[in-house]
Amino acid sequence: MSECIFCKIIKGDIPAKVVYEDEKVIAFEDINPAAPIHILVIPKQHIDCVSKIDEQNSKVLPDVFLAINKVAKKLGIDERGFRVIVNNGAEGGQVVYHLHFHLLGGKTLGSLIV
Repeated sequence: MSECIFCKIIKGDIPAKVVYEDEKVIAFEDINPAAPIHILVIPKQHIDCVSKIDEQNSKVLPDVFLAINKVAKKLGIDERGFRVIVNNGAEGGQVVYHLHFHLLGGKTLGSLIV
């Protein structure tokens, strides 16, 4: 996936404000934040979207959610609360076709997500 912007961030070809990284997951600040804290958490393995998760690549999902919890704790929103959003496909609002999770927090987000 040489054209994928997130794959380029993973390889270090494009700079990002990384807040967490391990061998399977990277998390960095969104360049267009929708909340005071807006982090993108992505598997380093390229998976296009939720609907492309299968038996083989799904093994990375626990690592993603553990990373989300680590980032939330690091940023001090683990106890106050946060939201995790995943968009899937064009009608779902997905813009970059590399599976990614939006971690939002730092303020009361309310019950509406649209």
